[in-house]
Amino acid sequence: MTTIYGKIANCANGESNVFRKFLILFIIGFFIIFTGIMILMVAAVLSGDSVNFGALIFIGPFPIVVGAGPEAALMVLFAIILGVLGIIMFLILRREMKKSTA
Repeated sequence: MTTIYGKIANCANGESNVFRKFLILFIIGFFIIFTGIMILMVAAVLSGDSVNFGALIFIGPFPIVVGAGPEAALMVLFAIILGVLGIIMFLILRREMKKSTA
């Protein structure tokens, strides 16, 4: 028979494990983005040609889309598609987390 303290410890260990996984994924994502930006900057400097750029920035629920270069429309479209996929993945993962905690 487990005591109330054992149940609290098990609950705390589960929450700690979720936080640890989140932190690891956050750090990995940060370094992937940082590495990608560095590669793009080096490629832009070395190529000397015109550079295409497209970005989607979320500030709260409001998306801001920017683009520059001769093929900016294609880059902005690609950024919007990636943003929509990101929102869909967020919603799916959120639903899965609610199912697992219920």
